[in-house]
Amino acid sequence: MSTTAGEKPPVVDKALVAQLVGEAQRQGLSVECEDGLLGQLTKLVLESALEGEITAHLGYDKHERNQGVDEGNARNGTRSKTVLTKAGPVEVDVPRDRAGSFEPVVVRKRQRRLGSIEDIVLSLSARGMTHGDISAHLGDVYGSEVSKTTISTITDKVLDGMAEWQNRPLDPVYPVVFVDCINVKVRDGQVANRPIYIALAVTVDGNRDILGLWAGDGGEGAKYWLQVLTEIKNRGVEDVLMLVCDGLKGLPDAVNTVWSDTIVQTCIVHLMRNSFRYSARQDWDAISRALKPVYQAATVDEAEERFLEFQEEWGQKYPAIVRLWSNSWAEFVPFLQFDREIRRIVCTTNAIESVNARIRKAVRARGHFPNEQAALKCVYLAVMALDPTGKGRARWTQRWKQALNAFDIAFDGRLSAHRT
Repeated sequence: MSTTAGEKPPVVDKALVAQLVGEAQRQGLSVECEDGLLGQLTKLVLESALEGEITAHLGYDKHERNQGVDEGNARNGTRSKTVLTKAGPVEVDVPRDRAGSFEPVVVRKRQRRLGSIEDIVLSLSARGMTHGDISAHLGDVYGSEVSKTTISTITDKVLDGMAEWQNRPLDPVYPVVFVDCINVKVRDGQVANRPIYIALAVTVDGNRDILGLWAGDGGEGAKYWLQVLTEIKNRGVEDVLMLVCDGLKGLPDAVNTVWSDTIVQTCIVHLMRNSFRYSARQDWDAISRALKPVYQAATVDEAEERFLEFQEEWGQKYPAIVRLWSNSWAEFVPFLQFDREIRRIVCTTNAIESVNARIRKAVRARGHFPNEQAALKCVYLAVMALDPTGKGRARWTQRWKQALNAFDIAFDGRLSAHRT
C-alpha cells in the first residue's frame, strides 16, 4: 500500500516481533547464528518476495491452473542457492519457469551476495582494513568465506563512481581552498613513494567540499599543481579568494597563473614545524614563544618589528630559521591584513590535515599498492567515508559563518556576487 505525503510508512508490528523472539528463546533457538531466527526470517522474506515475482511474471498464483494455452509457460519447481546476507549465509529456494524467461530481482541469477554485504566490504575497506582482514572478519562474524579476489571485485565497483565524482562540475567561487599532498607507496617495478594531491574547498555556504584527488609521478611540485588547478578551473571554478598551502616553492606563481586575484597564504603551523626541524629540542618552547608575537601581530609593520627582535635573539644560533621565515615572508603576511575571524580560519591547513589523517590510517594498513589505481581507490573510499553522521559537517558550517561574512566584506563582494 502506498503512502501519501505526511503519512508514516507501514512498519513491522513490534508485538509480533516480540512474540517471535520470545518463542525462539523458549525453544532455545539463537537469534543471530546461521540457523537462528534472523536467518530463518531472512529466508522466508526472500522466498516470499521471489514467489511474488514469479506470480507477477506468469500471471497466476501458485497451485492455480494456467488459464492460457496448455503449452504456455508454467512453474517448474525451485533450485536452491546460498546467498551471503547480514544474517550470514542463507539457503534460498528460487522458483523456476519452464520457458526459462523468469528473471528474479530480489536475488538475481548468479548473485551470491546481497547488497548489504557489499556495503559492509566497502565500509571496512574505507576504514583501512586490508582485503585479507575483511575476508577473515566476514568469516568470523557471518560464518562465510569471501575470497580476497571477490572483495577486490566488490571494491572495484566504486571506480565508475570515482571517475564521475572526479569530473563533476564545481561551484563558480570558493572563499578558501586548502591544498596538500600525502605520499603512498606504489609497486611499479619497485616500491616507491608517489604523491596523492588533495584540494579541499570551503563553499559559500560554509560546507566542506573535496574537489578531487590526483596521483602524481614524483615529488610534490608546483608544476603538477598548475595542472591540477587548471583542471579545477576548467570544471567551473572562476574565482578563489584565498589558497592556503604548506609553503611549496613556486606554488604562488602557479596559482596566480590560473586565478590572478587569488591570495596565497602559507600555513603558519607548517612554518613552525619547519622551524623546529632546524633547532634543538630544548629550544622549541623558547622559539615558539619568540615567534608567537610575529604571527599574532596586529599589522604587517608590527610583525616585521617582532621578527627583527627574533632575529637578534636567535639569528646567530639558528640562521636557518631566519632564512626560512625570510623566504616565506611574502606568503606569510597576507592574512595579517584581515580581522581575527579570517585569520583564525586561514592561518593553518588543519582543515585538510584532519582529512589526511583519515587517509593515512587507511593507507598505512596496506603497506603498499600494486598500482596507482589501487592507491586512488583506497584514498577515495576513505574520503567517501568521512563524517557518516553529518555532525562534523554541521560543526564545520557553524564555525565558518562569521568568517564568510568577513570574507565578503574584505574581498569587496566577490563572494556574494556568485551566490544563488
